[in-house]
Amino acid sequence: MARLTREESRAITRAKLLESAKDVVAREGYESASVDRIAEEAGFSKGAFYSNFSSKEEIILELLETHSLQDVTEITELLGDETDPRAMIEIISNWALARSTDPSWGLLALELFRRARRDATFSDRHATLFVSQWQRLGEILLTMFPEGAAPASPEALGGIVFELTYGAAASFTAGPTAGDLVKLALTGLYEAYGDPSRIADARS
Repeated sequence: MARLTREESRAITRAKLLESAKDVVAREGYESASVDRIAEEAGFSKGAFYSNFSSKEEIILELLETHSLQDVTEITELLGDETDPRAMIEIISNWALARSTDPSWGLLALELFRRARRDATFSDRHATLFVSQWQRLGEILLTMFPEGAAPASPEALGGIVFELTYGAAASFTAGPTAGDLVKLALTGLYEAYGDPSRIADARS
């Protein structure tokens, strides 16, 4: 069996620490989760943790970055070759409904930002945490509209979906679900700016 290179070994260690951080934070919350616990449950020393991450804040940032891009991959796979805008809206709305049943990711991001603001560690990395996620989904949503007719930038379009999906209040209150809100928002935008029949009626 080939011996792992230093880079391969480090990648495995980081992956195990990230998985441990996910489990520990889900169980104990951001504030209570400790570097000691994350390292211990991953099977490493505290020194191994700090060889890969500078702080608990950094590992949580990377965890959220990884998860946010996985969301886009998941939506892309669900859409497959679908190009009908209304069918796309249905698929994305169903995804939002399913994902919103677990509010932990949205709450984790809020906790991280609150702590960073309090400790004056809020940085460009925090501020741009979800930009790539929003941009990539927005580029998919652009295909629902005629060229040049989209009502907003890709980043804003993607942001609408993810903010409605991960908005904490929708997970704890009775009433419209995150899926309902996403469907309403995307349908309204499509009918106003993308549906050829409605646009033709408005101009006649």
